[in-house]
Amino acid sequence: MIKTLIALIYSMFIFAINGLSTPYKAYRGNIYAIVAMSIAILWGLFELNPQYLVPSIIALITGALTGIIAAHKISMPNLPQMIALLNGLGGLAAGLIGLTETTNTDYHPLLLLFIISIGFITFTGSIAAFLKLAGIRLFADKDTLQTISLIILILTIISGFYAYHNGGEYLWGFIALLSLWGLLFILPVGGADMPIIISILNSFSGWSTVLVGFSLNNTLLIIVGTLIGASGTILSYIMTKAMNRSLRKIIFSPPLAITDDIPDKNKTIHQGSPQDAAFLMENANKVIIVPGFGMAAAGAQHELANMAKILKTKYNVEVKFAIHPVAGRLPGHMNVLLAEADINPDDVFELKDINQEFQTADVAYVIGANDTTNPLAKTKTDSPIYQMPILEVEQAKKVLFVKRSLATGYSGIDNPLFYANNTLMLLGDAKEVTKQIVANLEE
Repeated sequence: MIKTLIALIYSMFIFAINGLSTPYKAYRGNIYAIVAMSIAILWGLFELNPQYLVPSIIALITGALTGIIAAHKISMPNLPQMIALLNGLGGLAAGLIGLTETTNTDYHPLLLLFIISIGFITFTGSIAAFLKLAGIRLFADKDTLQTISLIILILTIISGFYAYHNGGEYLWGFIALLSLWGLLFILPVGGADMPIIISILNSFSGWSTVLVGFSLNNTLLIIVGTLIGASGTILSYIMTKAMNRSLRKIIFSPPLAITDDIPDKNKTIHQGSPQDAAFLMENANKVIIVPGFGMAAAGAQHELANMAKILKTKYNVEVKFAIHPVAGRLPGHMNVLLAEADINPDDVFELKDINQEFQTADVAYVIGANDTTNPLAKTKTDSPIYQMPILEVEQAKKVLFVKRSLATGYSGIDNPLFYANNTLMLLGDAKEVTKQIVANLEE
């Protein structure tokens, strides 16, 4: 009976992951995941020692209410921060389980140290990711930060040796140093690389679950943790390949010359209006829309969907959406927002499939995608985004660039595309600008 139940639960989790791989089956995938998790929780309560039942139910209700409130309160632009925190909580849970089991002589101390290590690194690393995603900068000097991180790592290894042999206060010192290193390990990572870091932390939370499963002899935790860890690891690999970068460069790269670049006031931009944009698009044959974090921050996805619909139905314009692998703040960020706005997934294309089409596009409508369209990635060797593949929007006949201001993107460097002769800057809130364009198209 128990083996059958375990097989049912992990099978449903596999179906859930399969469903989440495509927008067409994402809703069904979520249902599978909810049902599987519900069965797992009920089974866990059934297997629980009766004396722990009441506090477990209280904890369960508290967690459920917190999750429901958070889901309703957190806006879509802040979703990456929430994902980072959820990854961290998974790691913290594993770390605390490892910590509580240190008094149990049935488990090998080395296994428990591994559980504690991965768990607390995931937790504090996720806190660092949360701070960066929220725009909170604790340190500006990456070189100094990496030096401190190396020193803390050496001290952590030494304290881990003492904790393994002696436990007690050495264990607490090990956890403190380990947690600090997890924080310092993530803070130096560049903003453009944060989606990969989120994916790595997600895999860490999975592997920590696997180790907990081994320590508790829980087959379900081992299987589900492996699914999470493997999927996060594979996604991290795919994204690093798509960006033409390695994890070593992302995490351990030396400090670069360009930081917080200031736009050149002597350069001239060509500023346009929503009326100009509407005129260009209604007379175009092909329009490619390039969403970035600016779309998420403004919540402009529904206006974009409306604009695309009008261009197609009223003006018979071919409209496509181009998605960069690391657009936004977490893997698949743009895809989620476009799906929420009921944009046809068949109109959404990845970088490798759409890049060659910019040459034949009459208009590229870029909405807050700063770093992922920056030509400096191809030429500027001291740029934080050097060698990162970009969406080559500059090849379109006309580029309409929507931004609040000429401020730099998340990587902190200016974008020469702003000053190109074929670029028309539409300065203002992305949602309001797009809404005004829609109003002009409807006239």
